[in-house]
Amino acid sequence: MKTIRFLLACCLACTTALAAELPKIYFERMDAGLDRVTAHLKSTPQARLQDLESRPGWRHFPSILLVAAVLYAKDHPDNPRHGDPKTLEAAVKIGDLLLTASESGAYDRLDHHRDTYMWLESFRLLRDDLDESRRARWHRALIAYVKALAPEVEKRKDHPRYNSPYLITSPNHYSLWSSTLHLGGIVFERDDWKALGAYVMHRFASEEQSPDGFWGEHTHAAPTTGYDYLTSSAVALYWEHSRDPAALEALRRSTDFHKYYTYPDGTPVETINDRNRHWAVSMWGHFGFSNFPDGRRYAEFLVNNYADGRMSLEALGRMAQDALYYHEGPQAPTPQDQNSYVHQMTVPAGIRKAGSWVVCLSGLISTPTFSRFYLDRQSVISVYHEKLGMIISGANSKRQPELATFAETMEDTVSHMPMSSRLDMEPDGDRLALAFNKFFSLLNVPPPSDDEVRLQFDINRKGTMQPTRLTLQLVLKNGDILETAAGKRITLGTNEIHLKPGDIGAWIRHNGWELKTESPMSLKWPVYPFYPYSNSPTKDIEQAVGAYSTDLEPRSQQIEFMLKTL
Repeated sequence: MKTIRFLLACCLACTTALAAELPKIYFERMDAGLDRVTAHLKSTPQARLQDLESRPGWRHFPSILLVAAVLYAKDHPDNPRHGDPKTLEAAVKIGDLLLTASESGAYDRLDHHRDTYMWLESFRLLRDDLDESRRARWHRALIAYVKALAPEVEKRKDHPRYNSPYLITSPNHYSLWSSTLHLGGIVFERDDWKALGAYVMHRFASEEQSPDGFWGEHTHAAPTTGYDYLTSSAVALYWEHSRDPAALEALRRSTDFHKYYTYPDGTPVETINDRNRHWAVSMWGHFGFSNFPDGRRYAEFLVNNYADGRMSLEALGRMAQDALYYHEGPQAPTPQDQNSYVHQMTVPAGIRKAGSWVVCLSGLISTPTFSRFYLDRQSVISVYHEKLGMIISGANSKRQPELATFAETMEDTVSHMPMSSRLDMEPDGDRLALAFNKFFSLLNVPPPSDDEVRLQFDINRKGTMQPTRLTLQLVLKNGDILETAAGKRITLGTNEIHLKPGDIGAWIRHNGWELKTESPMSLKWPVYPFYPYSNSPTKDIEQAVGAYSTDLEPRSQQIEFMLKTL
């Protein structure tokens, strides 16, 4: 408890007076979301769970039950539905719909633990308001689902690492199983479940987190940015019901990691992510961040960047969890509030914000895997602009060396991930060193000016250089115009475009920016990146990129790019 008091005191000491909008925004969006769902249920009274979950954004339908339960049960000045009989009626109706599906065998689902948590938490909040028969039926269904988690948690609890190669599942899954089991032990007075869940969650908090504040999915030494929100949520739930000091310390580190590696639009930095090229603004785990003044500000920043129009039911459910456990108090500024900041991890990755520019560099190295769910760490730089968005993507891919920053052909093998790396971030600029078989590269990035970022690749030959290609992934906009110094003016669409150096010249312009270089460049559009959930390239033109490439000469050389706003 001394550790907890010290952490909270330190946070309070650095607070700044900032107007708090949470949890009010949670309640407003939950209220609107519940109205939307109840209106649909009224118009389709015979709808089954599988019918409802087939609607876009409704896949995790049990999430809306927690929305109703929290709106009914949470006593707060910004929650006008507290104690409202109609809200309780809506919650009961939704819960009974789940119960009907469960008793008929139609509740079978992938990742059932995410939905079971929503139902379990709702039962905890509402059980005293349920009639005896309904309470017994909900209890019977839920205890069976929680019981099914226990053997899966038990058999992995002493595995060497809580990473996928050892767990044979994802760490985010395992943490959510375990935190749900811990809560189930409390709700159903099962000390064995409570103890088992606490054992695993304490280890997540005290041993499995990187010093940099993340829980790596494939390896302890590198983050999986998007899914890390899920693991952080599990640790936060465990903290709420255990008051384990190790959990609060882990949440402090997690808050630091996420607040630095989030772009000004609220999306997680993709360059350091080995599972997903894109991840939306996350509603997971805000209540964990809210233990700290800067975390409350960060949570509010995320909510304000999440558009109402694309809110899924699961996002609403996570908002309900955030509202339920939110810790109100003073706020402190986050990196997104600052004109500039620099953060470097203990592993070779870091980020710099300078005015409107955000540049992330990654020399992270991870052993390749055949699993489709882990991308090759083959991209090393991203460049983002506050007004123009992502310009150069650092997203990774799989079985696509044509999108790697460097692709070196050795006999019949293409090597597209560095063997070694080093990152130095200093006031006068950042330098990322990357070693390959026959060369090493020094990527120098001086601090960006108001309207320009310079990227300088110094290529140093180590022997007879093999055919090697340097590629930048350009975020081009479908339907917008691309211009080149050679006089090309092209409206981008789904038709393939292959521009040679003679078609491009010294620069290209697009979407308010210009990229200039003296090196002969080629451009291919659209290139559809790998999508792990289909185990194939995506078919979505909005996720396509332009491969902006040049073949390296068989000698040491320097290639410089100047990116500026127009």
